[in-house]
Amino acid sequence: MTALKNLVENPRFERFVVVLIIINAITLGLETYPAATALFGELLYLLDRLILGVFVLELIAKFIVYRLGFFKSPWRIFDLVVVGIALVPTAGAFSVLRALRILRVLRLVSVVPSLRKVIGGLLNALPGMGSIMLLLALMFYVFSVMATKLFGAQFPEFFGSLGASAYSLFQIMTLESWSMGIVRPVMAEFPWAWMFFIPFIACTTFTVLNLFIGVVVSAMQKEHDEEAAGDREALHDENTVIIDELRALRAEIADLKKARS
Repeated sequence: MTALKNLVENPRFERFVVVLIIINAITLGLETYPAATALFGELLYLLDRLILGVFVLELIAKFIVYRLGFFKSPWRIFDLVVVGIALVPTAGAFSVLRALRILRVLRLVSVVPSLRKVIGGLLNALPGMGSIMLLLALMFYVFSVMATKLFGAQFPEFFGSLGASAYSLFQIMTLESWSMGIVRPVMAEFPWAWMFFIPFIACTTFTVLNLFIGVVVSAMQKEHDEEAAGDREALHDENTVIIDELRALRAEIADLKKARS
């Protein structure tokens, strides 16, 4: 059991798994090319099955080592779900799941520590991002109603309904063909329309969307600070133990000197 635990926790074994994930990603990508499939189809299939077998053995080994503690780690559960999807038969009604095999590449997130930190920061940012999403939805609703009332009659394809207005405003927010595609035709009929669209872009594209970046950066910085604080605390505890041992050693040396004298 100890040898198996040392194996699954060995950094070299983790690097080996990373290499297999990258190889598996390449083979799955090659399967999308008919020429590669015609030449190396059987080899690609064999590699896919072998790598999947290694992943299954890895999960079994971790389950043997950690037992019920296996489910205490969200990353191990994530690996179990990703590999489990690959084990579902891809014939008949489940043929659509064949495309989900590429999800195995996401195992890099659970294996590479730096990626886990990024995901941790994003998860910590979700509450703040939820508030921003609510604010953005509120702004979209207000501007969509206004756009439908102002431009719906002349431009029904863009602003004929609340849904059409919301979609058009979303395109404008992303700055995808917003000027020549939507705004300039509208301004040909309503020269003052810039007074509506420019504030909308300023409020959404340049303000609210940048709040997402601020929240994510703040959350990741908090994650980094907490990790740094944990490292400092661990180092302080280690130094305290060393100092206590040195004091005990000095006391023993002093007692020995007294005994000899």
